[in-house]
Amino acid sequence: MHREEFIQQLWLDYIHTHPDIGALRLWPLSTPADYLTLVTLNHGGFSSQALSPALAHMGYRHIGHYAMADKGLLIHLLAPADSGSWLVLAELQTGTLSRPSREALLGLVQQAHPQDSKGQNLLCRGRPWPMPTWALYQQLYTEHPLAAWLAVMGPRLHHVGFDCEQLGLSMETIDRQLTESGLPHMEGQQNGVFSVSNLLIHRFYPTTPQKKIFDQGDEHRLCLGGLAIVQKHLDSNHERVAELLLPLHARCEMA
Repeated sequence: MHREEFIQQLWLDYIHTHPDIGALRLWPLSTPADYLTLVTLNHGGFSSQALSPALAHMGYRHIGHYAMADKGLLIHLLAPADSGSWLVLAELQTGTLSRPSREALLGLVQQAHPQDSKGQNLLCRGRPWPMPTWALYQQLYTEHPLAAWLAVMGPRLHHVGFDCEQLGLSMETIDRQLTESGLPHMEGQQNGVFSVSNLLIHRFYPTTPQKKIFDQGDEHRLCLGGLAIVQKHLDSNHERVAELLLPLHARCEMA
């Protein structure tokens, strides 16, 4: 798979999951996102280590590693060879979950068909394992919301981030337009995945809750991702928003 096809499939899966984002017409549809936040877990073919060769083959190079122990995440920042969207690959460390929650989540993951557990396209073709029960979702959510998100969504694009400068609009203008479109932003520097550097003004807009049918037939509406709008505090001609996104204290060297 070529990088352009990979990005297109990620985007199509994203707007299929979040039709309210796909319906927005606040800036040209051709405007690329500054970065794409993907969420996976450290198990088998879904781990960042297993995904890295395929992503490297498409021209992505590792720029930095980040560890967020309080969120049980390792994060890999990857840059394309051109000016396209960067990747922020967040990997949940299942060892940070309690034993019952870890075994329950991995019990779902291990039911994935072998063909759905390899290749970079596993990030853009939906959840590869059965839907959890509502009780299991609640158990995981209480302990770690991202574990619950993975149980329902699978390894996938969680949200995209746009740079105000690239959009040619001020944060205030975009915020007003998104609010009028029914997407108010969350309070604070948070996006449901990782902490954001204070070098940026960052606003996250959760998408409209979508109905999900759980195992055993329970139906519930869940917010399962969103849209980030980011603006630099200081103008810079050489740094991308993605390079400033994660806090410096989380940067780490990995053997």
